[in-house]
Amino acid sequence: MKKAVILLSGGLDSATVLAIAQQQGYKCFTMSFDYGQRHRAELHASAKLAEAMGVTEHKVINIDLTAIGGSALTDSSIAVPQQHEEGIPITYVPARNTVFLSIALGWAEVLEADAIFVGVNAVDYSGYPDCRPEYIAAFEKMANLATKTGVEGHKLTIETPLIDLSKQAIIEKGISLGVDYSLTVSCYQADNEGRACGECDSCRFRKEGFRQAGITDPTPYQD
Repeated sequence: MKKAVILLSGGLDSATVLAIAQQQGYKCFTMSFDYGQRHRAELHASAKLAEAMGVTEHKVINIDLTAIGGSALTDSSIAVPQQHEEGIPITYVPARNTVFLSIALGWAEVLEADAIFVGVNAVDYSGYPDCRPEYIAAFEKMANLATKTGVEGHKLTIETPLIDLSKQAIIEKGISLGVDYSLTVSCYQADNEGRACGECDSCRFRKEGFRQAGITDPTPYQD
């Protein structure tokens, strides 16, 4: 059976990506990161999703991105914005996807996996530079140049099945695959119980996606 490493944050998008990979016949190995993020409830969500969706193995990798800061998600002195920001917002975590994909690449090589799945999106998203198709293409090229398996001809692909989908379309796809979105946490500043703020970019995109899909939003909110 073909194998895939899935970056599973515990959010709506990554849960949908996991379901898609399973539908495509991959044996799924999921990876989450405890990187000092403000929204740590997502780690509990990713563990619940991995168990509920029957993955082969789930890993949590510890890496402290608070050491460099530079983001509202890794520096407690920077507030999460309550209004949409023009340009690249302060919730962008410097080099996060590059770090995560690189570690996933290492595990994929050990597993002799065929693909890494990541839930980046270039439609309903906050404008992060490491969610763009050209970034993913560049990383895939690097991955096959930088690994023993790549040099020996076992090409790895970086799969981004959500990259051109609206949040509405992502939710509709996930529902069709049986994803339980009540297990997911998307909020940038969810409390310890996983309740969302309802105001950050991630919450706004999520709420609007459920509204457009005509599906009841299962998200617990703080107020």
